[in-house]
Amino acid sequence: MRLDPFYLIVSDADALERLVPLGVRLVQLRLKDAGATLPAQIIRARECCAAHGAQLVVNDHWQLALDLGCDAVHLGQEDMDTADVDALRAGGVAFGLSTHDDSELARALALRPAYVALGPVWPTRLKKMKWGPQGLDRVTAWKRASGTVPLVGIGGVTPDRLPALFGAGADCAAVVTDIQTAADPAARCRDWLAATRKWA
Repeated sequence: MRLDPFYLIVSDADALERLVPLGVRLVQLRLKDAGATLPAQIIRARECCAAHGAQLVVNDHWQLALDLGCDAVHLGQEDMDTADVDALRAGGVAFGLSTHDDSELARALALRPAYVALGPVWPTRLKKMKWGPQGLDRVTAWKRASGTVPLVGIGGVTPDRLPALFGAGADCAAVVTDIQTAADPAARCRDWLAATRKWA
């Protein structure tokens, strides 16, 4: 798996189909309440990404991602308790892992993931979290600890914060709210593509 510096996260296949054709190379489908539409949305996302040369990461639903031949999955700490990492590896499905403290990072690195994510780096409006903002010093410490494993920064990231984030050691910026809540998500996505081009 090759990480692009711009890691788009969307909440449904409709948004993915609107934004990936703009030039997105890495996108996570984070479906929380999809119900019976879940497999169909993943298939739509997979086909759109294949058509446009983008890598698809499915959040949480590792078994479906494996069954449907997706590129990768993203797993939270709780997901690691139930996910069959050996089956993912055997199926050629890469996986990235969320981390928030030293013990979670150690646990994640022991599984040899495609990347680790740290967040929230800055305050985020996306959801209430039990972790406060991690800050740039933590990004630097995480990169030192993770070595060659790519590091994704998430939470409160905006285009004007990219130099600080990448300067602290992150390899990739994951974006949810800044695009999701924009008046024109497509225009904001183009802003992100332009802002991250120099790190590609």
